[in-house]
Amino acid sequence: MSKKPVKKMTREETRTVFGKVLHVIGNYSLLLFLSVLLAAVSVILQLYIPILFGQAIDYILGPSQVDFAAIAVIMKKTLFFIILASLVTWVMNLINNRLTYRTVADIRAKAIRRIQEVPLSYLDRNSEGDIVQRVIADVDQLSDGLLLGFSELFSGIVMIVATLIFMLQRSVSITLMVMILTPVSFLVARFIAGRSFSMFQRQTEVRGQQTALINEMVGSEKVVKAFNYGERASERFDKINKDLQKYSVRAIFFSSLTNPSTRAVNAVIYALVALVGSFMILGGRLTVGTLTVLLTYANQYMKPFNDISSVFTELTNAMACAARVFELIEAEPQSTDPVVELPKPVKGDVSITDVSFSYTKDKPLIEHFNLSANAGRRIAIVGPTGCGKTTFINLLMRFYDVNAGTIRIDGTDTQLVSRHSLRESFGMVLQDTWLMNGTVRENIAFGRPEASDGEIITAAKEAHSWDFIRRLPKKLDTIINDDDLSQGQKQLLCITRVMLCHPSMLILDEATSSIDTRTELLVQDAFDKLMKGRTSFIVAHRLSTIRNADAILVMKDGHIIEQGTHDELLAAGGFYKTLYEAQFAGVAT
Repeated sequence: MSKKPVKKMTREETRTVFGKVLHVIGNYSLLLFLSVLLAAVSVILQLYIPILFGQAIDYILGPSQVDFAAIAVIMKKTLFFIILASLVTWVMNLINNRLTYRTVADIRAKAIRRIQEVPLSYLDRNSEGDIVQRVIADVDQLSDGLLLGFSELFSGIVMIVATLIFMLQRSVSITLMVMILTPVSFLVARFIAGRSFSMFQRQTEVRGQQTALINEMVGSEKVVKAFNYGERASERFDKINKDLQKYSVRAIFFSSLTNPSTRAVNAVIYALVALVGSFMILGGRLTVGTLTVLLTYANQYMKPFNDISSVFTELTNAMACAARVFELIEAEPQSTDPVVELPKPVKGDVSITDVSFSYTKDKPLIEHFNLSANAGRRIAIVGPTGCGKTTFINLLMRFYDVNAGTIRIDGTDTQLVSRHSLRESFGMVLQDTWLMNGTVRENIAFGRPEASDGEIITAAKEAHSWDFIRRLPKKLDTIINDDDLSQGQKQLLCITRVMLCHPSMLILDEATSSIDTRTELLVQDAFDKLMKGRTSFIVAHRLSTIRNADAILVMKDGHIIEQGTHDELLAAGGFYKTLYEAQFAGVAT
């Protein structure tokens, strides 16, 4: 798995990504307004409490000169406002949590929807692990950054503004001094955040590579063991893991400098306020209580800069992750799907005229492909690996769109009808089986969830899968996953799934490749019944399974080089005969 070069995001790109996140947040403007409002209320209450403490201090004039009655009243008010401030903060955090998780839920839903909309070529270009990383881990990182942002950023900004107002009411000179010096803390934080961003971005990319590798190795563990690839897989993982460690350590190192650096600057400012305030007390311009309030305010004014610096660090990481998620969300979707449906009922006349296709422009695959298949015919497709058999099926199902030419069903161009109506007309059994984690019933009724148990059992008996299903602990209610069944059993379930749908046309791509010979004969008999009256396309390597086909297409290098029945092609003595003899007579090709 090669590393993708990481392009460092510019400030403009970062702002663009942040704007996209804000656009999603805008769907919950009421929650956002309440969050900001409660942040303001919470801050004002917190800032009023030091005033009460300052008033209490000023009632302590000296020995035997303490107004305990006045202090008691102030303490009661202080306790009330502390409880009220805590309650407001608690409600604000609840709103922030709801706002954050609704936002990331929307983003994740958009990502999942886009995965369903992108063409297969996008999924071919990007590893499964990297896509999973974007939808799961990257969105989680974004969630953490947003939650911290809502919790700290709003309160911090309000705290800075409100503190300045309260300070100005007590000492203009000290307020101006604090205002002039505290931006130094912010500039230090910004400088460090800029250095850490590229490290967080690289960390996210490498984490995606690691997830992809783990997904590949765990999902193909049998192949890994069979080819003794374990040691090399470990070496690849170690290399990626070391890269992840390197970038993670650097990102954490740079980001960890932010808080102590800003705290150091703020400590100097705090000391200067105490020093200047002390001289003002000696000059009679301040009281001890007022200086106490100003010191508290100076600390509270500087604290948001520390918090905001931490927020910037988290948001930096969050924006790097968000950029990857939005790259997926904004991926070019497949071509527009017409709302027109394929006319029903589908007879199954298939006409392919001058079709050309290639996965990459510089490597032509299928060129000037022509085929006419009348309804109810069985068309077998054979040929060497890489000749275009599976590509032909992909074009027929519109998993890919043709570069040139037309494919018509019952005279209707498939480009002019919706993919859904086209695909529901086909039943498809592939060599690669797929089962979801769920009950046997759910897997069989995947295409017809409304099917009754009787219909499911009938289809299972026709596909000869009922023999092993009835022996399962809970029969149709048995929960299975991809590792619970043999490859042959999984393929039988996939065949049952198609038989339950009774499609108008069939595509069998090595549909019995994992089934033993005896069961294959039984399933082949079931297929014969299912294919009766239905247009069927059969991709096969085992030529014994297609002897009864109405027509056999022999493909090579993207072209049909021979066409006819089994007996006609053998009599012609061409490429098909060579393939047949290679399988049954041991003749080398």
